[in-house]
Amino acid sequence: MKGRSPKTFAMLLLASALAITAGCGSSGEKTASEKPADAGDTTTPITLTFFGADASPNWNNMKDAVGQEITKATGVTIEAEFDVNNGGEQKIPLMAASGDYPDIIYPKGNLSKLVDAGAMLDLTDLIEEHAPNLKKIYGDQMNRLKYSNEDQAIYTIPTNVGVDNVVFDATGGFEIQQKVLKELGYPEVKTLEDYENVLRAYYEKHPTIDGQPTIPLTLNADDWKIMITVTNPAFQATGAPDDGEYYIDPETYEAKLHYKRPEEKEYFRWLNKMYNEGLLDKDTFVQKDDQYKSKIASGRVLGLIDQEWNYGEAENALKSAGKDDSTYAHFSVSLNKDIVDHTFQPTGFDGYGIGITTSAKDPVRIIKFMDWLASDEGQVLRNWGVENQHYKVENGKRIVPEDVQDRKINDNSAFTKESGIGMYGIFSARYGDGVKDSTDNYYTTNFPEQIQAGYTAAEKETLKAYGITTWKDFFPSEKDLKLKDWGAAYNMPVPSDTEYNVTFQKTQDIIRKRIPEAILAKPDQFDKLYDGLLAELDKAGAVEMEKQYTVWIKDRVSLWTGKDVK
Repeated sequence: MKGRSPKTFAMLLLASALAITAGCGSSGEKTASEKPADAGDTTTPITLTFFGADASPNWNNMKDAVGQEITKATGVTIEAEFDVNNGGEQKIPLMAASGDYPDIIYPKGNLSKLVDAGAMLDLTDLIEEHAPNLKKIYGDQMNRLKYSNEDQAIYTIPTNVGVDNVVFDATGGFEIQQKVLKELGYPEVKTLEDYENVLRAYYEKHPTIDGQPTIPLTLNADDWKIMITVTNPAFQATGAPDDGEYYIDPETYEAKLHYKRPEEKEYFRWLNKMYNEGLLDKDTFVQKDDQYKSKIASGRVLGLIDQEWNYGEAENALKSAGKDDSTYAHFSVSLNKDIVDHTFQPTGFDGYGIGITTSAKDPVRIIKFMDWLASDEGQVLRNWGVENQHYKVENGKRIVPEDVQDRKINDNSAFTKESGIGMYGIFSARYGDGVKDSTDNYYTTNFPEQIQAGYTAAEKETLKAYGITTWKDFFPSEKDLKLKDWGAAYNMPVPSDTEYNVTFQKTQDIIRKRIPEAILAKPDQFDKLYDGLLAELDKAGAVEMEKQYTVWIKDRVSLWTGKDVK
């Protein structure tokens, strides 16, 4: 990457909105107005090729209701490829090496590889000249879309989270089946010990479910998903926010691999205990993603430590099979009662999204397409569906009919594939939950009343028993947590042509090998193996890598806050 300083290159000023910011206001509602929707200069049919680094299991080649309406309004058909299991980690480097790109791409954490390869168009002028809706949505945050201090191009528009988003519910954490909680009288679940005791008590009473062995706890360690269910929960349960593989000191901004925190060693010691006592699935580190989901769909897995997006297909299968009581409640669980869960710590305006590549033959047509999707008409279609088919308007308010709501709850996968609702958020900017349009209706269907209406009967029973209205009520509020000056560190790209990436990959290989070994070891071998892991990381260059990452974090803080960070 010629002419760019590694120090400043890594500063990603992409925009997305985690709406748990102080600026959201106490009501969590904002109103945004738009100019009339405009599909662009033409609706002449055009097919755009697309690659997405996230899976989209219900994608139906735009044959769904929403997709057909999008094509009717814009003339655009999307020929899409989605990465099933690798987050683009393998596919995107191959693209960069070959120079063969789709028209549009959602690279997730791999943007720097494409920028280094010269694959991405600068969207700055395209947005200025052809995208009034995009400009309105991003507003005074447009500068955060810029790639870095030295390279102020806009290569992607953030789409992973809606702008001004308010998080109304928890969809991750430590999960327990509704039937388990009910039978045990809805016990308190706040610590790892509480969580363990609940799983053990039910397991001892029910060693089999539907003729198959009961599994108290299983995790998904298939490829990169080991981070989601095995390693990330270590910082969640020990009071640190999500900054990917790092812990960032909030006072000094010093970065280190989060595994080096002593309290995290105790979290992994707990997993070691669970395994040795037969409470953690013996196949955790050898099963594949589909096997993990299959076990959940059977209804015999009592507990998970995961995110809904990772196991939602399996939970939807439970609902469709009439096993509502085998779905999962979400708890905030910590190593001890003195630790404050930072799951909802606000990060401010920070994210990743979709861009146009140099292979695109008609960038103007594409940006106009994205701009139409960002219009009020486009956003309501993407979020609510087709009027009088998926929602109706009564007394000026958008309402989801009961039969549609029932399908969303009990037949979600089929409904999503048929309707297309929620599948097109990735393709353009959008407002987040809690934001209202010019008609005083929410842009999304994720607002408190609708979320509560969307719970299954078993979920509602559990929530009522605990005296709460949503799963988020189990977690510390974002209002009590300080805004992170550096945003979300996992969104910050680093140069793809430096030694940093080589060292980082070495540390990842070590972690993904040694953490399972420590968990599966005999208890008296755990300390030796875990301490060996830390020593091996440093020997592989972790200390220098952490110093470099600290420089990038401090640069980002300086740029975003104006602080003089040394």
